[in-house]
Amino acid sequence: MTATKVSGGTGETTADVREWRELLARHADLTCALDRALQAGHSLGMSEYEVLERLAEFPEHSAKVATIAKSVHLSQSALSRVIGRLEVAGLVERHMCPEDRRAINVRLTDEGLQRQAEAQPTQRQVLAQRLHAPLVKTCEPVLSPSE
Repeated sequence: MTATKVSGGTGETTADVREWRELLARHADLTCALDRALQAGHSLGMSEYEVLERLAEFPEHSAKVATIAKSVHLSQSALSRVIGRLEVAGLVERHMCPEDRRAINVRLTDEGLQRQAEAQPTQRQVLAQRLHAPLVKTCEPVLSPSE
């Protein structure tokens, strides 16, 4: 990594700060685009989809809440709210963990597995369109040249 000049209140923006801001802008753009596409096509938010996808990847489509939390980059309280919404929608079920009665397991229902499978192409399409494209800073879908 190369050293960059640190601004000392001069109003200068360093290369690191510019790169950080670009990363934040790309994250915001991608998150917004994912939320809009998943909500419009599948009635799921991005975080809800991520939890469903992680559960679909686990054996028996089930995992402890703490295990899910490590893979979805949500706080414990945010994850609990997402799981609650998914449970109300009938997409997941909570059960006491048989190995550790203090822990809670979350399992995908058949409907949850189906919804995740239906939403996956939408999520993959948005990722393909946005991850390597020039930053457009809009939530509108990126149109292919043929559209």
